[in-house]
Amino acid sequence: MLTLMAPVSADVVVIVSRESLIESLTRTELTDVFLGRITHFPNGERLVPLDQAEASPAHDSFYREYLDKSPAQIKAHWTKLIFTGRGQPPRSATNDDEVIDVVATNPGTIGYIDSGNVDERVRVILIE
Repeated sequence: MLTLMAPVSADVVVIVSRESLIESLTRTELTDVFLGRITHFPNGERLVPLDQAEASPAHDSFYREYLDKSPAQIKAHWTKLIFTGRGQPPRSATNDDEVIDVVATNPGTIGYIDSGNVDERVRVILIE
């Protein structure tokens, strides 16, 4: 009997630049960052969330694992905020390499990538 398996979800990590003072965030803080509810890290450092394209495997894994939200819930959230004029979704990168490039050169930016793609230009933070 032939059984088809769905691809295993990516092991996604949250990254900041090497210069960032942030070591960790709670899940609530991370959710608030990526849903546009807060604009500064707990230490006062300005932050800019960087999303990935909806088609990216990291996108679905990140929102399901860290924010406990489905892609449809995220889309509905941003549609409502855009419609009411209360917010804009985070800028989206096309892939992990672009996320790393942007995060590494913009200390206030926070993003997420597949754990296998982390390099020396960025630092993984703990999500509690």
